[in-house]
Amino acid sequence: MKLIALDVGEKRIGIAKADTGVRIAVPLGMIPVDGQEINSIIRLCDIQGVDNIVIGMPRNLQGQLTQQSEYVQRFTEALNVSLQSVRPKDKIIGLYYQDESLTSVQAKQNLQSKGYDKKAGDIDAEAATIILQDFLENLSSRIPIEQPSVSPTAETTPTAPPPDIASAPSAPTETHIEKKTEIKDEELTVPIGDHPMKKRVIIRTIIIIVVIIVLSGLGAALWYNSSISPVVASDQCVSRLEVVGQTDPCATVQFTIREGSSVSAIADSLKEANLIRDSLAFKIYSKLSGKGGSLKAGTYNLAPSMTVEKIYSKLVEGGNEAEVFRFTVLPGETINDIKKRLISIGYTSEEINKAFYKNYNHPVLADKPADASLEGYLFGETYEFYQTDSVETIIVRMLDELNTVVKENNLREKFNTMGYTLHEGIVMASIVQKEAGIVSEVDQKIVAQVFWSRLENGWKLGSDVTATYAADQIDPDRTFLDNNLAVLDIDSCYNTRKYTGLPCGPISNPGAQALISTANPADTSYLYFLTGDDGLMYYSSTEAEHLLNRDRHCQNLCNVQL
Repeated sequence: MKLIALDVGEKRIGIAKADTGVRIAVPLGMIPVDGQEINSIIRLCDIQGVDNIVIGMPRNLQGQLTQQSEYVQRFTEALNVSLQSVRPKDKIIGLYYQDESLTSVQAKQNLQSKGYDKKAGDIDAEAATIILQDFLENLSSRIPIEQPSVSPTAETTPTAPPPDIASAPSAPTETHIEKKTEIKDEELTVPIGDHPMKKRVIIRTIIIIVVIIVLSGLGAALWYNSSISPVVASDQCVSRLEVVGQTDPCATVQFTIREGSSVSAIADSLKEANLIRDSLAFKIYSKLSGKGGSLKAGTYNLAPSMTVEKIYSKLVEGGNEAEVFRFTVLPGETINDIKKRLISIGYTSEEINKAFYKNYNHPVLADKPADASLEGYLFGETYEFYQTDSVETIIVRMLDELNTVVKENNLREKFNTMGYTLHEGIVMASIVQKEAGIVSEVDQKIVAQVFWSRLENGWKLGSDVTATYAADQIDPDRTFLDNNLAVLDIDSCYNTRKYTGLPCGPISNPGAQALISTANPADTSYLYFLTGDDGLMYYSSTEAEHLLNRDRHCQNLCNVQL
């Protein structure tokens, strides 16, 4: 029986999955709370064949429900109603609550012990994993399950519990919430000395005081670490720029420090400019650094995506900020896109071509064929450079950023385990990036699985975007490749609609999410997919199902000029 767990937040929902036959929970990613989260969860249930959903129920340190608990309850009610409305009565998915006290703290510690970055989405997925693992362990302890606090609406159909749950009631009629068996103190304690009750009270009091002190210290550390982190995560800077008309949340602003300004005044001004999260944390950082009197007057270019550490270093170093400019590469862009932008900011075609044809001795290029271009290796990110920096400096910085992502996520090792080189993994990720975009990590992982499966079966990948890339290299203005049949039949090693195997190189510069998803593909049996006119991805295991999806969902988009 298959289960997923949800760590429900107001911005993201962490997801984990497990099978009761194995009883080991693994992270599955996260879904943004954007108004489509319930539809995304229902689609995920269909994809994964989910039988039951476990939802983390937050409580405070006294075990009481909180405002967040009420939010989770309302979300559960809405999810329950939606599930009932779209599924037949004999296939209703069971819903279960599981206490999740301090799971986010434990999730951060788990990721740190594994050597992973503590990114928000990763923490949510790890928290969901902890929730699901706790639920699985409670099953084997034969903990009884009682009626829930979530009441069904008039449209709600009673949900059935999983048949292999130990000691479950024989005929529950509503969504379930787990409750541990209450054990009396007399069953746990042994008299000590002449006055066992008095000693037990003293011991418990000491334990409570110690726990409060530890939790207070942990809470202070968590607050401080959160407060010195960027106001806006760097991955949001890149992804949001793809939305036409969207204000850049990471836009650089000019910040001026006047002569004689105190650290306290500077901290308050940074907070007012939305460049730091908390002025007190900045002051504490200044004290800890021992350089409180070293902040230099002047005008600086600062961005909300910078950490307190980076902002502080710039204010200590000073320098001529007027010489600095920002340069953004979006996931999915090509070398030609990057060259055009370099020309637009003042670099000449001669120095650009010279830099791009240069042979770079960089560790991330170790698997790249000698005759291959840098396509796929120019990592999408927002950078800052000096006006005097060469194009070579810009390229090396992009290679450095890609190498950081590769090392921090063990991508080289993961692709090698799958039987591919890092270069082949980047080639595949570049296709996933163009096909699945950046909206859904779940979709990227499924698209990656489809392509890996087709490759292993000896099938053509059949990706339209590779044919489009091939056409762009030969006839970008479509002077003679002026119809889709001509583009799909183009004789190029990049055209996977015509030839089997991977294309002869990457077709774009993939972002971090596409690279990670390609190295960690979904576990499904799909062999086909398409993007519908509604922007959603539709998957199928047979060609007949694929053609049916095309007829139902892709009347316009599937006929767009390539």
